[in-house]
Amino acid sequence: MSSQYGICALSVINVYREPSEASSIVNQLLYGDHFECVEIQKFWSKIKLHYDQTEGYILNGLFTALDPDAFRALSDYTKAVYNQNLTHYALVGVHGALPLLLGSRLDATQFINHELEVSHDSFKVEGKTLSEQLVNTALKYTYAPYMLGGRSPFGIDASGFTQMVYKTCHLFLDRDVISQSNQGKTLSFIEESQPGDLAFFDDHEGNLIHVGLVLPNNYIIHAHGCVRIDRLDHTGIFNPDLNQYTHSLRVIKTLQ
Repeated sequence: MSSQYGICALSVINVYREPSEASSIVNQLLYGDHFECVEIQKFWSKIKLHYDQTEGYILNGLFTALDPDAFRALSDYTKAVYNQNLTHYALVGVHGALPLLLGSRLDATQFINHELEVSHDSFKVEGKTLSEQLVNTALKYTYAPYMLGGRSPFGIDASGFTQMVYKTCHLFLDRDVISQSNQGKTLSFIEESQPGDLAFFDDHEGNLIHVGLVLPNNYIIHAHGCVRIDRLDHTGIFNPDLNQYTHSLRVIKTLQ
């Protein structure tokens, strides 16, 4: 591979902790995610995702090389267009249609020689306010199964869920729970929060372990087993199916 840059030209690519498919998945690339190859091996490359600087290993044969000019162009996220539907598709030569998942970057098609049948204007975020846009986007992931390292509606973890919701609404969030908790403004009381804010939760030792997105009327949507809606109060998350609290509230942050 001659280029030190690459782009995900498939629906999704798993990113592993080590250069082995037996290793744990630490992240996923969705269509249009671009990255730098910081170490190139025979079968694997260690990559640094441009969006949040996270690192991991992917198989060399799964991604497409990207020239430096295209890499710089894609690094301007103010021009990014994200898929707002559960799935869409790109036209790929004579071979048919490639599924594009919710949150995929559609303006990347020009750098991969793929085509869309509709204009970018068809993918505006739904909602008159940022709060409404965050909630409407989050609800599209409802019932997505939990998967450690996942970032797609077919498998997603807690911080991947909040990151993708914010990313699709053009707000930057880091990838992991602790880093996300260091962003934004801390709210003193739950009553100060508005829909779309982030609620963080800790374990018995005080370690931050979970994050979800605040919904109207004292509800929260979060990835736990699947992306689900539960009650939220000063104690934490109350799961009505289990009739018990599952997470202890630590702090609420706003980036709005």
